[in-house]
Amino acid sequence: MQAIPTPRHQRIRAYATLMRMDRPIGTLLLLWPTYWGLWLAARGTPSLGLFLIFTAGTWLMRSAGCVINDYFDRDFDRQVARTCRRPLAAGLITPQAALHLFVILCLLAAALLPFLNWLTIWLAGGAVLTTITYPLFKRFTHLPQAYLGIAFSFGIPMAFAATLGRVPVLAWWLMLANACWVVAYDTAYAMADRPDDIKAGIKSTAILFGRFDRHAIAGLQAVMLIIFFGIGVEQGTHWPYWIALAGATILAAYEQSLLGGDRDQAFHAFLHNNWIGLLLFWGIVAGLAPSGTSIVLGAL
Repeated sequence: MQAIPTPRHQRIRAYATLMRMDRPIGTLLLLWPTYWGLWLAARGTPSLGLFLIFTAGTWLMRSAGCVINDYFDRDFDRQVARTCRRPLAAGLITPQAALHLFVILCLLAAALLPFLNWLTIWLAGGAVLTTITYPLFKRFTHLPQAYLGIAFSFGIPMAFAATLGRVPVLAWWLMLANACWVVAYDTAYAMADRPDDIKAGIKSTAILFGRFDRHAIAGLQAVMLIIFFGIGVEQGTHWPYWIALAGATILAAYEQSLLGGDRDQAFHAFLHNNWIGLLLFWGIVAGLAPSGTSIVLGAL
């Protein structure tokens, strides 16, 4: 016999849903570029302490970003089929309670800052600012995905700053590559909502690009992959990196076949980007290993 959820359990589930604990894809898409930065900054040997701090901080700030996004978008979300059942849009959580949760998550993330240097702390301030202001951009520009690209890339210069005490040119190139990737996959995400967004008056790159959406996504992915090619040459990475880069290129091409379908396939193309991020992370880890083979053999 199935247990009947109590009001308390329903409330806990609503808060968990508001933080997207049931949808870890956003956390993963934030973690992969942060890990890219940590491994490249440390030449393959990041400290365990920084790894744990950035992992926890990424999860907390992604959750906070979801909460503040739903707070600002609660009226829009009621008009979109995919989001109308979100806790704030459905009235399961009050706006005031959501703001309290946002503050708590930010304070928990701030508790990690004393373990980092001042440059990283200053960059963290920029990350929080972009997290708070991102939801507002879709109201007056068709480029909220570009702003999200900046927000989702802050972990890269922070990782370099925490590791090296500075942010070298390599970090900015990696940040640019990730920003292009974010715009590409979030445009695919917006393609799934495009009909509803148009009715609700929400702006996005999917609407801006129109019938050229697939071409724009392909171009952005190409820029990302070219930058990764240059990073591999400059860093002198071993052969696993090049296998991973080739695999990421194949996966990006596969996503193009999905984008030619319906809304569900466009959303699937968005979700599929997790594998690109993971593959590139594996390539960086294995490609920076002393012989380029130890990580590969250890995984078998």
